[in-house]
Amino acid sequence: MADGSQMAHAAGRSPDIDLWPAWFRLLAALAVSTVGGVGMWSVVVVLPAIEKDFGISRAEASFAYTLTMLGFGFGGILMGNLADRMGIFRPIAGAGLTLGLGYLATAYASNIWQFAIAHGLVIGFLGSSVSFGPMIADISHWFERRRGIAVAICASGNYLAGTIWPPIVQHLVATYGWRQTHVWLGLFCIVAMVPLSLAFKRRHPRAHAVPVSTPGRPDQTSTYAPQPPPVPLGVLQILLIVAGVACCVAMSMPQVHIVAYCGDLGYGVARGAEMLSLMLGLGIVSRLISGLVADRIGGTKTLLLGSVLQGVALLLYVPFDGLMSLYIISGLFGLFQGGIVPSYALIVRQYFPPEEAGARVGMVLTATMIGMAFGGWMSGVVYDVTGNYQAAFLNGVAWNAINVAIVLFILWRGKARGRSVSRPVAQPA
Repeated sequence: MADGSQMAHAAGRSPDIDLWPAWFRLLAALAVSTVGGVGMWSVVVVLPAIEKDFGISRAEASFAYTLTMLGFGFGGILMGNLADRMGIFRPIAGAGLTLGLGYLATAYASNIWQFAIAHGLVIGFLGSSVSFGPMIADISHWFERRRGIAVAICASGNYLAGTIWPPIVQHLVATYGWRQTHVWLGLFCIVAMVPLSLAFKRRHPRAHAVPVSTPGRPDQTSTYAPQPPPVPLGVLQILLIVAGVACCVAMSMPQVHIVAYCGDLGYGVARGAEMLSLMLGLGIVSRLISGLVADRIGGTKTLLLGSVLQGVALLLYVPFDGLMSLYIISGLFGLFQGGIVPSYALIVRQYFPPEEAGARVGMVLTATMIGMAFGGWMSGVVYDVTGNYQAAFLNGVAWNAINVAIVLFILWRGKARGRSVSRPVAQPA
């Protein structure tokens, strides 16, 4: 009886796909994502200490967070492109060193501008950015039958970082101060990520596969033939970017403002913080469940399901504002939205050439980061204009509807394309 390797060779794919080398790499990727994700979360925790130490306003202190998020997003495109060209080993090793240097630089910053630039450029752009989009793209090459759950597990590292790092950083800041905390974070990133990078020295199996022609790209070759895209690849990329912005404008409303909303309702910010933790915790569960679902129905349908359910949860925030109701709705929101972002990576891998996966996934996930940043700001503007959060929730619902419409269009075009390809061609008499 043929073993897994013989069956894989007979099917024309690497014997490592879906087997133990792939799962070992996934475990290492989850660790890299969790460690590297510290750059996104530590800056939020130290903002009050930075504000007090530099004698600046909350808005000025928040500038560091804005630059970090922008750096994280656009750095994902750069790191993804590098991973496409040379493999992800060197970007991960370089990111570990860069994170270490970035944290050491911020520890000795004498003003907010030095702190913010070091955080945005060194920690965000050149460091933490490798831990999300490029990591997901790399893992997607190692799985076929279990690609959905593998991508979901890898993407959960971002939420794990958000769960693990804030209390650790807060304890260190309260005990030793933010500067000493940054020194230790920098040293830890170096000693953790550089050794972890050794697990990625080997290129993904398809990097050495025999090229074949790419559908819709007669002038280019690919390591395997993706599915025929529902629309031209350039159009599909634009649609996914717009959809990524739209869904995350909607997603940002509860995640960014639930704490302030609970404060306005008189429940206290501590209750809002508990609801936010509930969202993120159940978001991990959501990502894992969505990965299993995606392995059965595909990334596009999983994205549609998550987007529709996210819209339902946002609508529930409008009529219900009781304390228990908000806990329940926040939990539902976490369960509904967690699988949305990883689904974009699955769609990219379904239609685009694999040698472009890092850059393509990076562009779409950068769009989701922009959506989160833009949506959090927009919801605040809507609140300032209307004086309540109901209008802000409805604004989120409207953006979510844009995302749903785009996904429905992609599905419709895909079915139409499938019918035209499968229609028999009349033979000449």
